[in-house]
Amino acid sequence: MRSLNRRTALLAAAATAALSLTLAACGDDGDSGHSGHASAKATTSATASPGKHNDADVSFAQGMIPHHRQAVEMADLAATRASSAQVKKLAAGIKKAQDPEIRAMSGWLRAWGEDVPEPMPGMDHSEHDGMPGMMGSKEMEELKKASGADFDTAFLKMMVEHHKGAVEMARTEKKSGAYGPAKTMADAIIKTQNEEITQMNKLLGKEAGDETGHESGKGSDKG
Repeated sequence: MRSLNRRTALLAAAATAALSLTLAACGDDGDSGHSGHASAKATTSATASPGKHNDADVSFAQGMIPHHRQAVEMADLAATRASSAQVKKLAAGIKKAQDPEIRAMSGWLRAWGEDVPEPMPGMDHSEHDGMPGMMGSKEMEELKKASGADFDTAFLKMMVEHHKGAVEMARTEKKSGAYGPAKTMADAIIKTQNEEITQMNKLLGKEAGDETGHESGKGSDKG
């Protein structure tokens, strides 16, 4: 009888342990109400699990993706419309940096069970016009029609404002976000884009021929 009681106690303990493990696994998969099934995707690290991010991180990724996409569109235009080798090099660097960031942020959102913003058709960015530094559809169409020195000046002016908006968004993420990789990316955006803003302002000074940059192409120093 004593042996039977002991066996029953051991079985009960084993069942309790198994139930605890099951509940722990379920808890790991849904701490914050987001799905964690994709946390091991190539675009995220092992830390991309539920409970490691907050609403500010989601807003950062969902806002920065369309913001970066517009910058890449502008950079693509520079390849065929810019006359300055320096502008073309700058645009190529912007695209090289921001394409991987778009992929990374898309991976985070999928891992968190959140929506990834859909690309806007053509140059229509009206849905995001209120975002810091975002260009309106009219401005994008005007840039698309420009070429040569006129394009160089318009591109630089627009991208300076665009970068300022990205830096503002990145600072908000640093202040309010919780997800480590997102905050690291925000740091990189602030550093890189501030450096590019300085570079573009210098180029505007060269190409405009005065400090205000209102005249385009006169006395320009093409690289």
